[in-house]
Amino acid sequence: MERLVYKLSVFEGPLDVLLFLISKNKLNIYDIPISELLSQYLEYLSSVHEMNLDLTSEFLEMASKLVQIKSAMLLPKRDDDTIDPRDELVAALIEYKTCKAMAEALKLRNEGFNCFVREQVKIYHDETYHGKHKGKELLAAYMVISGKIRRRQPPPVSAFKGIVGGTIISVTIRIIHILKRLIRGGTATFSSLFDDATGRSEAVATFLAVLELVKSKKIVITQPQDDGNELVRMVRTKKFKQSV
Repeated sequence: MERLVYKLSVFEGPLDVLLFLISKNKLNIYDIPISELLSQYLEYLSSVHEMNLDLTSEFLEMASKLVQIKSAMLLPKRDDDTIDPRDELVAALIEYKTCKAMAEALKLRNEGFNCFVREQVKIYHDETYHGKHKGKELLAAYMVISGKIRRRQPPPVSAFKGIVGGTIISVTIRIIHILKRLIRGGTATFSSLFDDATGRSEAVATFLAVLELVKSKKIVITQPQDDGNELVRMVRTKKFKQSV
């Protein structure tokens, strides 16, 4: 093939170069002679190198891909092998050629089309409210707004009475109280431990204190007696006696 003279500014990428080579040498894009195309492509890369222009990775990658396709075509073909190593390259070239033709068509369509935009004009508008309303409408609007304001305000302190602010009863204090009572009396009914509870908080603290004493094996609760009450008694150990 004749030596080509390249106009480097025309080519936008490796596919553009390949399309130019195929068109220049009148090659069949669906049956590309890879050897001829590869020699022309390498000649192009050589000319670029002689002009001291930087080669991008895309051009070098395309060169390696052409070499790979050529190597694959030199291998013996099996009878059941229907894949052509050139198929991927052909598909990419056809797609690129189609996109390039569409871009050229759009460029021709837009030639001669002028768009005129006038200068920005500041728009003035009257912000004065000219609406007229009856007194009932204004009163209803005021009531709605005042209701929203009241809902946004925090509730008074009296609303929390009975919820917070009560006396805090310590479970530890109730444990000491129960132990002192059992030391004096030896035993006590389970229900009698709650007789001096002045409120729900103190009753809950007493119940937790009983559970903690049972868990630590300091007291035991016997089975219900004839009267239906459970007896609570202390578990006396040497260690406990020393601590008392």
